[in-house]
Amino acid sequence: MTTEEFSGKRNTDSSENKGYKRRNTDKPSVLSATMACWALLISMALASVSNGLQGTLLGLRASFEGFDTSTTGFIMSGYFAGFLLSAVLTPRLLARVGHVRVFAAFASLASVSPLFHGLIVDPYVWFGSRLITGFCFAGIFVIAESWLNDRATNETRGMLLSVYMIFNVGGMGLGPLLLNVLHPMTVSPFIFASVLISIAMIPLLLAASPAPSFEAPEKLSVGSLYKLSPLGVIGMVGVGVSNGALVSMGAVYADAIGMSIAQVSILISLVFLGSVLLQFPIGILSDKFDRRVIITVVTFAASALTGMAALMSMNEPLWIMAIFCVFGGLSFPLYSLCLSHANDRLNPKQMVAAGSTLLLAAGVGAIAGPPGISLAMNALGTNGFMWFFMAVHCAIGVFALYRMSISAATPMVDQENTAFAPHAATFAPAFNAETILEIVESGEEPEPMK
Repeated sequence: MTTEEFSGKRNTDSSENKGYKRRNTDKPSVLSATMACWALLISMALASVSNGLQGTLLGLRASFEGFDTSTTGFIMSGYFAGFLLSAVLTPRLLARVGHVRVFAAFASLASVSPLFHGLIVDPYVWFGSRLITGFCFAGIFVIAESWLNDRATNETRGMLLSVYMIFNVGGMGLGPLLLNVLHPMTVSPFIFASVLISIAMIPLLLAASPAPSFEAPEKLSVGSLYKLSPLGVIGMVGVGVSNGALVSMGAVYADAIGMSIAQVSILISLVFLGSVLLQFPIGILSDKFDRRVIITVVTFAASALTGMAALMSMNEPLWIMAIFCVFGGLSFPLYSLCLSHANDRLNPKQMVAAGSTLLLAAGVGAIAGPPGISLAMNALGTNGFMWFFMAVHCAIGVFALYRMSISAATPMVDQENTAFAPHAATFAPAFNAETILEIVESGEEPEPMK
């Protein structure tokens, strides 16, 4: 080989290597995707702080105003009634006027709503205000997650949604801690919650980023989805009941057993901390084993934990805090597990519609949660709080066992990834990129898995 030939070959290899390195460098990363969405993440974190503050604040304020648990349960169910209504109407509004206008309208309404709680102490006014808050926040979540999905690629979507959930759930956990400097019996925390929402909208509305396109998802009835994934539907209703009752009435329970405002704020924050800590480990396990087994183990563990707390009448603040933290870590990830279990039995074209239907199922359960747990507390005393959760999770676990006894497991290769799936309301669940590619290339739609 001559010197020229060797030099030419070396130059060619060098060029190819540079090209190879450039292609690798150009591959999207989670960091770059996160930086591209910084405005959205900051906006949602601030909005979530306000949302978390309002939930705990109203529970405490209702107790201080002398409302009985049934009345408080009625008030708190308004949030989830609004959430359910928004799940139906928001896609239509987005398709008609676009993301930015709907986002601005929802943010304005969500900012005004908390002020009515501080100005007018009346159960019906508070219910109406909570309904408006739930309606607006559900729409804001839908828009934010739709925006994230539009900015993400198949390589970054799962992790980006996980980063979003850390900001979201982290904000919800920080909100109650503000009650250590804002007393619930004053109007200050309601004003602060309103101001937070107003400030939260500024980064996103001023960001130099085009709004994503949106098409309302096709519809999939509850009955049709139940035939495809009974456990997905029933599990989601149960998750809605449990989580709706926990976030709405947790502060009421804590006040009833004599906790201070500082202790209540820490208690509710620990619920969200537990959710953040256990979401990934539970999700990873569900990707490695039969999803129904993990759902069964997690929900029975939650049932046993609350049953033990009820039997032992644990009123020691530190014990209650530990129980709430672990229970939040077990209960909240069940949303992702049920969503992913349902997706395991669907083809990709059905997943968006299924996500919307499952959200409605969770919303129906969440509406029933606060009144249900208030009835349990009226009938059984403060321990009725723990008995209620024990019964709900036991029912989910029994139904999961029943489904496993009559239905074969989904093959592991066909399970959707859950470890980084969001566990908040979303109309845009993550898709399996490889399956979509097969559909595009073949032009055929696969049958749903049996």
